[in-house]
Amino acid sequence: MIKTTAMLLEELKGYGSPKSKLARMAEHGECFPITRGLYETDRNVPAYLLAGSIYGPSYISFEYALSRYGLIPEAVYAVTCATFEKKKKKKYETPFGTFTYRDVPSEAFPLGIRLVQEGDYFYRIAEPEKALCDQLYTMPPVPNTQELFRLLTEDLRIEESEIGKLDGNKVCEYSGAYHSTNVKKLCSLLRRL
Repeated sequence: MIKTTAMLLEELKGYGSPKSKLARMAEHGECFPITRGLYETDRNVPAYLLAGSIYGPSYISFEYALSRYGLIPEAVYAVTCATFEKKKKKKYETPFGTFTYRDVPSEAFPLGIRLVQEGDYFYRIAEPEKALCDQLYTMPPVPNTQELFRLLTEDLRIEESEIGKLDGNKVCEYSGAYHSTNVKKLCSLLRRL
């Protein structure tokens, strides 16, 4: 379970030196530091369950979500997340893995996100269409839908059959919030399929 330093120190207040006890617990593997002021009590927790607690508000998206949905064939080891109005990318190297955070437009941020519960953990993840829109938003604009199709199938290596399964209505609904040529072209492309 994720706990803050303050939570752990409160639990340890019966000890003469709660900070020393916390340091010993970390040394003995009773809790594991994630980032400054944040600990996890389960060493084997999957990294993606921690992403929203490390930096936020955020949700899992981009390559990690696309891989999780089976849209791209590559395994993605860094948990990639979307934020807004942070102005710069953030990267955290932790004992649980690497986490990267980058902005999407503020208007697009709340659209198409699922809240998922796994055991005692909750996390937010972009729906497949939203994850693809987020990914395309970060890429250089392409001149036409043919080039976008090439980008999707060759650069991102998404199968044509998987592109056809995407909900074009959702993409078109999201496209206005991105102000992105690539996302607008994805809307046009999905309307034709």
